[in-house]
Amino acid sequence: MVCNAPPPFDSDAGARVTAMQRHDALPGARHPVAGGDAMFQLDNQLARDRYRRLSPGYDSATRRIEPVRRQAIDALCLEPGQRVLDVACGTGKSLAMLRNAVGADGAVVGVEQSSEMLRLARRRVADAGWDNVQLVESSVESAPLAGPFDAVLFVYTQDVLQSEAALARIFAAVRPGARVASTGLKLFPWYLGIANIWLLTVSYSYFTTFRGLRRPWLPLASYVELHGVRPTYFGSGYVVSGVRRRPAT
Repeated sequence: MVCNAPPPFDSDAGARVTAMQRHDALPGARHPVAGGDAMFQLDNQLARDRYRRLSPGYDSATRRIEPVRRQAIDALCLEPGQRVLDVACGTGKSLAMLRNAVGADGAVVGVEQSSEMLRLARRRVADAGWDNVQLVESSVESAPLAGPFDAVLFVYTQDVLQSEAALARIFAAVRPGARVASTGLKLFPWYLGIANIWLLTVSYSYFTTFRGLRRPWLPLASYVELHGVRPTYFGSGYVVSGVRRRPAT
């Protein structure tokens, strides 16, 4: 399969990503919808509590994101025999596509901290009879990840992307040159403030921190050479992909 980098959302995205990180870190860069520092704090226990309630209807409620899930997986350019990490794998909706891509000789590892969500993922694996799909119940920050991985997938993982500890844990187990892809929610441009209020109202249950929602992918730039960002859903979502940088020595 020929795998090309996606066309850039911003032609200077790669060069400007560090500058954008600095800008988003400024106090004045916080979006106007969130109120209070608590809304910028990660809370794994809150996330587990929320997904305990969300798990029974999760697959139905998130069916609209299937097209961008496919786009992100396609951007990984997976090959038979590779090892891929599915970060915050939830109910396992990406597992079939990932396993089909790496084949019986590859391996898929999914990490999920919600036992209720992972129970549904385990049912998928058992029903399909996959013996090369491993599911790990753990927060990403403390997950035992046996690398090296050839690819990493993030599908609507806002909290993980904003956790420095989680990203450090992930990329310690990812080989240089590995493909990385992420898709998720992002804020509309600032001038569509009313639309952002609606967006956060319907989606806030799925994450615990509002940090970085203008450009949620930016923390990846510490580890990944980003090829570009494609907007989805009229600007309320994104798909980004890139390649794992060689760690500095």
